[in-house]
Amino acid sequence: QVQLVESGGGLVQPGGSLRLSCVASGFTLDENTIGWFRQAPGKEPEGVSFISDSDGSTHYADSVKGRFNISKDNAKNTLYLQMNNLTPEDTGVYYCATDLRTSPPTKKFIIGTMTVWYNYWGQGTQVTVSS
Repeated sequence: QVQLVESGGGLVQPGGSLRLSCVASGFTLDENTIGWFRQAPGKEPEGVSFISDSDGSTHYADSVKGRFNISKDNAKNTLYLQMNNLTPEDTGVYYCATDLRTSPPTKKFIIGTMTVWYNYWGQGTQVTVSS
């Protein structure tokens, strides 16, 4: 059974850091595009970052470039998002997502010059940046 389970969210002060983790099961991370999107209260979901399955390249939204770093550990089948210098604008629920190619993708994000599609995501982890 396919699962994506996020963890690592919490309350942090502005300027602080968090590392999110996403443990995947039922499929191999390395064989699929995998990434993160977030949703702030009352706002549309926003693509944050992803790793392309075609060449392993990483891509970031302009709003997080230089502050966030996406990585994965294939041996652990786990995706990470290191978030530094957090601001209140980073507050939201963060979702780990992928395109399993088992059904038409339903979420589309434009990240930089790239388009990423997802058709499966986890339950999310809450990130709150506040003093």
